[in-house]
Amino acid sequence: MQHHDVIILGAGAAGLMAAATAGQRGRRVLVLDHADAPGKKILISGGGRCNFTNIGTVPDRFLSANPHFAKSALGRYTPADFLELVEAHGIAWHEKTLGQLFCDGSARQIVAMLLDEADRAARSGGMVDIALGQPVEAVAHDGTQFRVTRGGRIYTAPRLIVATGGPSIPKMGATGYAYDLARQFGMKVVEPRPALVPLTLGGDETLFRSLSGVAAEVVARSGKTRFREAALFTHRGLSGPAILQISSYWRHGEAIGIDFLPDCAGDWLLAAKRAAPRTSPRRLLGQHLPDRLAETLAERLALPGELGAATDKALSAAAARLADWPFHPNGSEGYAKAEVTVGGVSTAGLSSRTMEAKAVPGLYFVGEAVDVTGWLGGYNFQWAWASGRAAGEAV
Repeated sequence: MQHHDVIILGAGAAGLMAAATAGQRGRRVLVLDHADAPGKKILISGGGRCNFTNIGTVPDRFLSANPHFAKSALGRYTPADFLELVEAHGIAWHEKTLGQLFCDGSARQIVAMLLDEADRAARSGGMVDIALGQPVEAVAHDGTQFRVTRGGRIYTAPRLIVATGGPSIPKMGATGYAYDLARQFGMKVVEPRPALVPLTLGGDETLFRSLSGVAAEVVARSGKTRFREAALFTHRGLSGPAILQISSYWRHGEAIGIDFLPDCAGDWLLAAKRAAPRTSPRRLLGQHLPDRLAETLAERLALPGELGAATDKALSAAAARLADWPFHPNGSEGYAKAEVTVGGVSTAGLSSRTMEAKAVPGLYFVGEAVDVTGWLGGYNFQWAWASGRAAGEAV
């Protein structure tokens, strides 16, 4: 039997941050992960360059049953704080778009940085051991100590941090184990579902699959939530940043709206009719959109061959449809293609300051395991750093 001050389940972003923080406070930390290497999701993120934070991070860019929960951790560990750490390790970075920060080199630099920070624990009298390649078999609590069984050995600690993430990207070893543990200890779980995920089309809308590979800048809408970024048609439906963003808000059975011409005024087709009545709708759309998309939309609108032959009412209706074209996704591509998970361990049972379970002293949940989900573009990493830091400072 091996005893530690803290056991952390999960050697991902939140788990490694919690381990480094606790270790540098003099704690003896053991990190356990069934994967054969630490930080596997970090390594594949951002096309291998890791979109490690977003300078536009604010709490209202996160989804949760309690929209206020993330404020405490995010306010105490900011993108500027993480960027300071990145620069202290000599990692070159750049801002891509919309506040997204990436490594100039490789995501491996971020993992190496976190492991270096864990190694620094020895200077403070702490210790961080990382044991990989075997799954946890059981977790128990006797009122004072957590007992973790793994590979025939029992590890004990008065504090346990669960940083095993959610079920998104199962090929990377992701599971819903955090939810099982939460339920084991009597905690509630907000229904998880895939997020930041491509949407699929069926029925009459399958014709749009013929546009596979075509992309355009649009405004995607679900309810009152809107995102302006690129949308991409795929052989299964819709993807691209705008669709991934809106997928976190979309619910099965609902429609989404796409504004294909976000820079055009509501009366632009009427103005075009006055200016060039002999122009075809197909040609006009081709001035704003990729040819294949323009052709498909023009066919669906079924306007006359020339703008001048169309009534003002028909053109107004066509402009309105182009500004909010309804799609009815029949599903998503699921956890296999989801970047993160919406839902998770209910924040109602956690302290927003420490991430500790209110009903089980010494038990903490951090990162994607918790019902806090950020937008696309580095927000979920910032939540991992902030929540991991919060728990690491508390144990």
